[in-house]
Order: sequence, then structure tokens, then C-alpha cells
Amino acid sequence: MNVEELRDYCLQKSGVTEGMPFDNNTLVFKVGNKIFLLIGLDTGNRFNVKCDPELAIELRDRHMEVIPGFHMNKVHWNTVYMDGNLTHRQLCEMIDHSYFLILKSLPKALQAEINHTK
Repeated sequence: MNVEELRDYCLQKSGVTEGMPFDNNTLVFKVGNKIFLLIGLDTGNRFNVKCDPELAIELRDRHMEVIPGFHMNKVHWNTVYMDGNLTHRQLCEMIDHSYFLILKSLPKALQAEINHTK
């Protein structure tokens, strides 16, 4: 997966917006105005995603391409490298997990509105 494929994958999800709120290098994807994925455009080979804390540890133990979130809360965020042995499917599963964690944390009315736009 490259940056463009990642971008296309994220933007096809319901309610997702993209922006660069921090600088001209960090592309941020949000659902319901909450971040679920960040990627640095200068490197483009890794992204940060939110993760259930227990799963985060399991993924880090299982895959050398998954490390504690760079510049993020390391309990809840992983940095995932896209230039290793992880399959496209595995990368998508990590993105999906982050998206649904954030979606689930939104107020019920906003969740319903986002789910209705599918």
C-alpha cells in the first residue's frame, strides 16, 4: 500500500474527512471530527492508527512493522510501517479497527448520521 492507496481507502469510508491541521506534511483523516489516522507525507511509508490497548500490544509482539505510536499516546496508538511483510488486508484491518473505534466513541446521533450516509 502506498500513500495514494491509503488515502483512497480512508476516503471511501462513511463520514471521513481529510486535512492538514498540524503542518504541510501530516495528512490527517477524521470521522466525526476525531482523528483515526495520520500519515507523514515526507516519508509516506508509515501511518499512525488508534488501537484497542490489548490488541496494540499483541500486534506489536506479532509484527515488527507495528510499534508504539510515534508522537502519540503509546497505549492507544500504533505506528504501522507499510514497507514490510504486512499484507494489504492486514493494513486495511488496522485502518478499519481505528475507524470503528473512533466511530463507536462518537455520540449516538452522530453515529447514526454517519451510518446513514453509507
